[in-house]
Amino acid sequence: MWSSSVPDPTLAAKPVHVSLPASPRDAAILSVAVELPEGILTTAELAQRLGLSEEWILSRTGIRERRCATPDERLSDFSARAGAQALARAGVDAADLDLVLVATMTPDEVTPNTAPLVAYALGAERAGAYDVGAACTGWLSGLGLGAGQIESGRAELVLLVGADFITRITDYGDKSTAPLFADAAAAVVLGPASPASVGRIGPVVLRCDGSHADTIHATHEDRVLRMDGPEVYRHAIMRMTEVTHEAVARAGLKLEDIDLFVYHQANARITRALGERLGLASERVVNVVERLGNASAATIPVGLLAAEEDGRLVAGSRVLVSAFGAGFTWGGGVIEWGAGRDA
Repeated sequence: MWSSSVPDPTLAAKPVHVSLPASPRDAAILSVAVELPEGILTTAELAQRLGLSEEWILSRTGIRERRCATPDERLSDFSARAGAQALARAGVDAADLDLVLVATMTPDEVTPNTAPLVAYALGAERAGAYDVGAACTGWLSGLGLGAGQIESGRAELVLLVGADFITRITDYGDKSTAPLFADAAAAVVLGPASPASVGRIGPVVLRCDGSHADTIHATHEDRVLRMDGPEVYRHAIMRMTEVTHEAVARAGLKLEDIDLFVYHQANARITRALGERLGLASERVVNVVERLGNASAATIPVGLLAAEEDGRLVAGSRVLVSAFGAGFTWGGGVIEWGAGRDA
């Protein structure tokens, strides 16, 4: 029964103390590492197999060789080794990880996901773990997820792996797609940004258009990639150009403020066309596809490490990362590169 008594006015005057959510914080990439198969399939070898000339393939893809895993090698093992290297470089113990994310569309089995296998192999006993399925946009999608967990305070340390063995779903009788694909695994460690030093993950913009689902697809029945190359080429350039502008604007920057552009390494023609459309000098656009091929979700972190090793990516560098893949899915993000890699 509700009380009909008059409320005490002195009680109403007392201040009400409400617990407010913690202030937002930034996330940062603490390290990056790559694990590549030793097997190499050269364009010269592939051209002979396909009945094409090496020059014909090079002119259309820019790929001279691609890494290929052997049938007995496991994606989860490569992912774990890349993760272990990234953890060592960041000075982070696997036992302290809160979350393990693996971006892939070629797991070793239909289930379980790759991420819990990686977490177990590394000794990340208290981490959550799941895979991210967004094809070639998978690593970028994982970056948005992992950074968001850290920014919200739900996680302190996240291991993000991008790994694909695309040669296992490549049709080597298809002259239009066989020369493109490769295998690789790459990992980054994400953690809170330090207020006293450089290194921040800025806005990550993700988009999709499922009306083009059939343009790049692989079915359970034949388990090989089918692709309408010209349509993919047209949309990849258009969408990554658009999202580059959007991500840079959301970061409060202009294209001239970006030091380095790391695009998904689909093929050299797409990367070159993006640079031309955006008016970028070639040295500002990372291109590692010639020796590594298109390893889907692994290509952006592979490109980041290559740029770090060649000296273009240093502490304080502003980097635009962008990808486009099946779905269609695509996205772009801005990163300020941090310092203190090797621990």
